[in-house]
Amino acid sequence: MSSDHVDVLIVGAGLSGIGAAHHLQHRCPGKSYAILEARDAIGGTWDLFRYPGIRSDSDMFTLGYSFRPWTAAKSIADGPSILEYVRDAARDGDIERHIRFHHRVIEASWSSADARWTVTAERTDTGADTDDSGTGETVTLTANFLFGCTGYYRYDAGYMPDFPNVDDYAGTLVHPQHWPDDLDHTNKKIVVIGSGATAVTLVPALAQDGAAHVTMLQRSPTYIMTLPGEDPIAKVIRRALPEKAAYAVVRWKNVAMQGVFFQLSRRAPRLIRRVVAATVKRQLPDDVPLDPHFTPTYDPWDQRVCLVPDGDLFTALRERKASIVTDRIATFTRDGLRLESGHELQADIVISATGLRLQALGGIGFSVDGRAIDLASTVGYKGMMFSGIPNLAIALGYTNASWTLKCDLTCEYVCRLLNHMDFHGYRRVLPRELPPGEGTRPLIDLQSGYVTRAVASFPKQGNRAPWRLYQNYARDIMMLRRGPLEDEGIEFSRDASAPGSSAAAEPVAA
Repeated sequence: MSSDHVDVLIVGAGLSGIGAAHHLQHRCPGKSYAILEARDAIGGTWDLFRYPGIRSDSDMFTLGYSFRPWTAAKSIADGPSILEYVRDAARDGDIERHIRFHHRVIEASWSSADARWTVTAERTDTGADTDDSGTGETVTLTANFLFGCTGYYRYDAGYMPDFPNVDDYAGTLVHPQHWPDDLDHTNKKIVVIGSGATAVTLVPALAQDGAAHVTMLQRSPTYIMTLPGEDPIAKVIRRALPEKAAYAVVRWKNVAMQGVFFQLSRRAPRLIRRVVAATVKRQLPDDVPLDPHFTPTYDPWDQRVCLVPDGDLFTALRERKASIVTDRIATFTRDGLRLESGHELQADIVISATGLRLQALGGIGFSVDGRAIDLASTVGYKGMMFSGIPNLAIALGYTNASWTLKCDLTCEYVCRLLNHMDFHGYRRVLPRELPPGEGTRPLIDLQSGYVTRAVASFPKQGNRAPWRLYQNYARDIMMLRRGPLEDEGIEFSRDASAPGSSAAAEPVAA
């Protein structure tokens, strides 16, 4: 058993965790911190996922950090390039030495008497501990503030439906989240089950990389938009302005375009349906009909819109290297799948691009003064803290725009909060419960299957600020970067062992 103490403990060394460390170092230089990472490498999602063609589903001018310009030519970048970008940020910022790999956080307990968290992590790189329980070595750390940068899905397993008679299948069945290093797809007939970002990435990548044929089998279609792999406007701006200035201009240009598209999708969904349908139809071969393959039954942005750089999916369809089938699976057979229509698909490899398993705050068990916390009973505060849980924040990105846009703002806010607490001598910050009678809504406002399967186990959000999680970058800038730190939704205490001893009415000097 080992023990240690830091001012701020960051959980997760992915895109969000490295960003959090950078902001802490620059905005709170006197704070000690450590990063606990369950895996053996920096990068999170971008290190875990290794399937062919993996790429960003947002442009890198907004998915990149605000403090580190994206300098590569590609706006929609491949996974290895993004991983290198994150690792370079960690190395150049001297962040690597703060990371403790193979540390999976299993529980966190807050003590009001001590005004600190005690965090228990399990070492995933050691043998059985001395009590022969078969688990790894247990490590404890204490921290004044806990910052969760774990994302919101499980790293150990993706979602795999209960396929009928799947054991009868003699071929290879894989999930993209755990892509086998030795899987050879050359000259193989492949069926990709799914219609989301992973499926529309895999199909053209496999088709262009030696597969005999790739079929995308979807139960229902998704909205798909084509973007250029290299942003032509960004090229012009980069030639005209210095690197940092160009990055900022392109970033805001893309933020504005994303915002307009999202707002039009919400306010004029019929118009956006027609626009998307027209752009897709122009790219399809004559024998691939728009309906039913590209006519979703829901409105745009009820689920995430998929981006395909340079229309690579449509290129694969036109070149007859790929095809699309909209149907339901009746059963697996020895040689592939039989569909409800009676049609059979032969497949040497079936890829279940059927989504992720969501997990709130990395599956960590939380308790406050010995009382276990049910996260589903809490309400979010400004999209990053939760009612009844002191000195805790999480980095949660946007669902309608790039993840990092919101995470950057969250990190800035947390640093403002920590400096504010130091200035006033506060030891505890505690989000308040919603006022009586006010309703709640799901924290993640998407209708995608991977969300609806798990969202009930997540915290809720309120219907108004500061308990509402807004999907609006400009509004969040005003609230998180420039807004007051003390309001009706939060209380600060100098004596953390005395709940309710709020100092929120005192003048704000931050």
